[in-house]
Amino acid sequence: MGVGAVALQWMLNRESATAKPPVLKDKPHNDLLPRAPHFEPQATAMISLFQHGGPAHMDLTDPKPELSKHHGMDYSGDIQFSFVNEASKKLFGSPFLFQPHGECGTELSELLPHTAGIVDDLCLIRSMHTGANGHEVSIRYFHGGIPAVLGRPTFGSWLTYALGCETQDLPAFMVLSDPGGHPVDGATNWSNGFMPSMFQGTVLRPKEPRIFNLQPPKHLAGPFQRQNLDFLQTLNRQHLEAHPGESDLEARIASYELAARMQTAASDALDISQETASTQSMYGLDQPETHEYGTRCLLARRLVERGVRFVQLFHSGQPWDNHSNIKTGLASICKKTDQPAAALVKDLKQRGLLDTTMVHWGGEIGRLPVTQDHGSPEKAGRDHNGQGFSIWLAGGGIRGGMTFGQTDEFGHRAVENIVTPNDFQATVMHQFGLKHDQVVFTHGNQQQIITANRPARVVEEIVT
Repeated sequence: MGVGAVALQWMLNRESATAKPPVLKDKPHNDLLPRAPHFEPQATAMISLFQHGGPAHMDLTDPKPELSKHHGMDYSGDIQFSFVNEASKKLFGSPFLFQPHGECGTELSELLPHTAGIVDDLCLIRSMHTGANGHEVSIRYFHGGIPAVLGRPTFGSWLTYALGCETQDLPAFMVLSDPGGHPVDGATNWSNGFMPSMFQGTVLRPKEPRIFNLQPPKHLAGPFQRQNLDFLQTLNRQHLEAHPGESDLEARIASYELAARMQTAASDALDISQETASTQSMYGLDQPETHEYGTRCLLARRLVERGVRFVQLFHSGQPWDNHSNIKTGLASICKKTDQPAAALVKDLKQRGLLDTTMVHWGGEIGRLPVTQDHGSPEKAGRDHNGQGFSIWLAGGGIRGGMTFGQTDEFGHRAVENIVTPNDFQATVMHQFGLKHDQVVFTHGNQQQIITANRPARVVEEIVT
């Protein structure tokens, strides 16, 4: 223990000697204590079910009878293709049936029978627009506020920087990763960017160790570990007093303290055996197709229930990127996700948590209304489309049982009540009681905000 502590003290002193002087005009806070919003919030937590790849809105959430009527005909509009060698201007009517559901009568695809059961709790936005077709470009737009740009804090970082966390025993921003691996763009999806590291997403793995470096070796556990941590923190505090203003060190100290508390709190939060059989079945844990995603959706509810501010679920790769075989590929990913996502909304509602917990479902782009040609109708798919697509929101003061915005008759472009990722960010922050342009982090002598001073509006029409 003595050697390790001395080594750490030497490294901290060495880092201080070589570090550049801080250039921040305003010293940012470096803790996750709860903070008051600008005004009374309606949401206090959020779960984002991010669907990498670009779900085909005209096959899922945005029925287009004119597209079906003109199936096989040439599209006369301008189209930007990502895969030019497979480009076609033949209109591709959806192979899936749509029906109205709920008291609101919103039409959804036959691929989403469970989502159909919660449609009266959803606000379906059919007019999302990024203006870019690339995955990474639009992913960074949604998460970081600017298309394509790397190195910016993601939405969960901004939210936890602004509000802290209701619990000091679990991270404020948690990422529930897919057992198959990272999503497209990897850790950029939950990066803290230029903010201190405590504001990055903490990844919860699908198998042990669920969180890396959390549990100590057996020979260091118990009272001996507590003595080590106390001594280590004493050294850290002494170093911080000698070198005030080192935000990275403050963040590291806070991370050490959080890790110690998490050893007990995380084990309890992740123990889904505490859930009833009926709850587990509702999420699909008793079915092979839905077990994995259902487990993560259930864990997300358990985390926000315990005060975690922002939880985000990602897929491995981009399973919604249906360039080919859309009939089978789209059905497969819907089978995996539809029941768990709907169960999450139902479960939050029956526990009285939906009023203050916002749920987001959606990807970074949509798909084109024309076929991506693979030589056979059965192999047909759809190329990327950032001009118009759908997402849904529920809870946290979002109006349920409504659709907002429209795409054109073929689903190509958003044409009414267009919503950009910056509008989305401003609206969500508004529901948390925040003015998006007043959550400021000074970096490089510049005041930074989530929307990067790009045009953004709160979509007042969809909030209560």
